[in-house]
Amino acid sequence: MKYYPTIGIECHVQLSTKTKLFSEVDNDARGKEPNSCVSPVCYALPGMLPRLNGEAIKFAIRAGKAMNCEINASSRFDRKHYFYPDSPKGYQITQFYHPIIGAGYVELPSGTKIRIEHAHLEGDAGKLTHFDNYSLVDLNRVDTPLIEIVSMPDIHSAKDAHDYCKELWRLMRFAKVTYGDLYNGNMRFDVNVSIAPEGSDKLGTRAEVKNLNSFRSVERAVEYEIARQTKILEAGEKVVQETRGWSDATGKTTGQRSKEEAKDYRYMPEPDIPPINLSRQFINDEAAKLPMMPSDYREKFNGKIPTDILEILLDYPELMEKLNGIDEKHITIISNLFTSVLLAEEKSAEYLNDLPDVKKLSDLAEMNEKKELSSTATKEVFLRLFDPQMKGRDTKAIAKELGLIQENDLGALEAIVDAVLAKPETKKAQDDFRNGEEKVIGFLVGQVMKESKGKANPSAVQQILRDKLK
Repeated sequence: MKYYPTIGIECHVQLSTKTKLFSEVDNDARGKEPNSCVSPVCYALPGMLPRLNGEAIKFAIRAGKAMNCEINASSRFDRKHYFYPDSPKGYQITQFYHPIIGAGYVELPSGTKIRIEHAHLEGDAGKLTHFDNYSLVDLNRVDTPLIEIVSMPDIHSAKDAHDYCKELWRLMRFAKVTYGDLYNGNMRFDVNVSIAPEGSDKLGTRAEVKNLNSFRSVERAVEYEIARQTKILEAGEKVVQETRGWSDATGKTTGQRSKEEAKDYRYMPEPDIPPINLSRQFINDEAAKLPMMPSDYREKFNGKIPTDILEILLDYPELMEKLNGIDEKHITIISNLFTSVLLAEEKSAEYLNDLPDVKKLSDLAEMNEKKELSSTATKEVFLRLFDPQMKGRDTKAIAKELGLIQENDLGALEAIVDAVLAKPETKKAQDDFRNGEEKVIGFLVGQVMKESKGKANPSAVQQILRDKLK
């Protein structure tokens, strides 16, 4: 019997506001000491009341619009009660009944649309680190503003699950609402997988794989779950609804706890935060701040940048913003330099924070097209644009300082060629070329390049040589 998989994904996105969702404390804990980005509100000390961060509302609007979602003018917070060691309050402040972000969709590069059911704002929990016989708690993450994005069960393959998570990550980064650092948990994915016989109008029993933090892990976990559940059903057994964990090392999911359908979280309206009522003008003003999205760039650069290169570049909003200012005639060379040179550099992440301005990049492309720089020299000058010691110099000045500008003066080149052809050591190569040995032209070009200290334009040199050796 053939089985058809159905996948729904919940994505937690940490918003990159300066302060936390309910207190005026540093929201960026990356590289910070444990329990150093906390406040009495995070610790839930008696009498401490939350105060809503207005920037988080603005970020949520932009995130929702990036996913083509409706923004609800009225929303409110609720308390979700549960005890866990990394949650001092004993409850989570979230939006269960009236979320700020309504229905929408995410379109994958393939054109497939994945519907969004809703997305809600909430405060994150802390983090436990487990050792052999004890655990340590870090509350730096408590009340980090999150939006939890809930997809509809529209995904039916491991590849689409991978592509959906990646496109969601791109959208959130282009919208500038998150750092998008997967390693530090800025985005985490919970994946629900079920299978049912092909043609069935009922979904199978689902298993939820929690806290995946890479697109590859999402894809592998879905593949494993489809295979695991298929094996269970083919053996005549039943899939158990449960929460499972994923191990990259073993490539397997393992059961963590059974999960009943009924939720015993005892939701109640949050009494300390009033309802949020937004004007349509406020929503529209925030939505208007949304920059170009991946789909906009795909449309703009369709036919101008090869699809495979464009999809690489779309992982880097900084590069796409820079490309957006480049003249169309220079797009190909600059996009190739970004992908084949910049992203291959060990310091590429550092370089992305301080990209050269559009004029310097355009001048570089112009010099390459005019044959003032060879392809190798173009790459060298490009990397020097990132050198702090070269700051303040324009592209041509850097190329001159490095001695990389090619000689294109035909008269000057002809004089150099004549000097090389007059040398006794080149006579045999000249005779061989006249006798039909094409490959010796490379030797002669090399001699001219040597004589010119590498500044001669090789293609112009070759043409002069051919004309003189007829």
